[in-house]
Amino acid sequence: MKIVVLDGYTLNPGDLRWDALESLGEVDIHDRTPLDQVIKRASRAEIVLTNKVELSGRFIKELPFLKYIGVLATGTNVVDLPAARGAGILVSNVPTYGTSSVAQATIALLLELTNHVGHHARSVQESNWSRNPDWCYWERPLLELDGLTMGIVGAGRIGRAAAKIAAALGMKVSAYSPSGKDAPSFVQKTDLESLLRESDVVSLHCPLTPETAQLINAEKLSWMKPGALLLNTSRGGLLDEQAVADALNSGRLGGAGLDVLSKEPPPQDHPLLRAKNCIITPHQAWATRAARERLMNVAVENVRAFLGGKPQNVVS
Repeated sequence: MKIVVLDGYTLNPGDLRWDALESLGEVDIHDRTPLDQVIKRASRAEIVLTNKVELSGRFIKELPFLKYIGVLATGTNVVDLPAARGAGILVSNVPTYGTSSVAQATIALLLELTNHVGHHARSVQESNWSRNPDWCYWERPLLELDGLTMGIVGAGRIGRAAAKIAAALGMKVSAYSPSGKDAPSFVQKTDLESLLRESDVVSLHCPLTPETAQLINAEKLSWMKPGALLLNTSRGGLLDEQAVADALNSGRLGGAGLDVLSKEPPPQDHPLLRAKNCIITPHQAWATRAARERLMNVAVENVRAFLGGKPQNVVS
């Protein structure tokens, strides 16, 4: 069985092992694969694993031996699912590996926006404390979360995990689910407009679909409380990014903590890279070692289940 991993580096930059996958067949592992190399590298493959390398309908048609595509992530937008289905190719994903890690990163972004730990640590390293006449100082306002309202958009696994941590911090939590999923009992269910108008912090945890594309736009931003905070650890396409940048630069939006952008890596002139009080991390919320190890294990078990005739985590 010929297995090709098109872009294994982000999953395994060297601190994990591919042994379990290699026990299942002849395996070629590539750290990265440019689009013009996909056909060459996967031409003999019966199984292809991809994280972010796109497998379009054109590529699928030109891979005659391909029987299975394993997505090394939860989102499957990198695969042309109708084309795969039409070619009789099974596609699976890894749905639950990063729940705790992404929820943790969401709160880390929130705490940086409210306590500015990184900023003040750099300030101390730059000797600002040593030169200060007082025994303490702060260069940006510090915000207490206890009693504030966190609005969760998307009540799936990660949204519920983030809600649990927010509640532990003393926050009131409300949720709107575009898919209609039930929120935990301690969360107040509401509609999107009410959530945006009443929340001090809005955190996005829904998939990117045609219905949720640019869900947060200029109109929705105008509904939010002046000075409210916006978090996004889901998909950059959920935001009208220019509208968010404008709201930050005008002071209408108090701050944003983002782990995702619509184009990754972003162009140097991306409007959010220099927006006021905007913290951006490089799509790393999912990438703790524990989460990547879970992802690896489930991805390998997906392949094993496919080879055994009992596929799991099938999306197409």
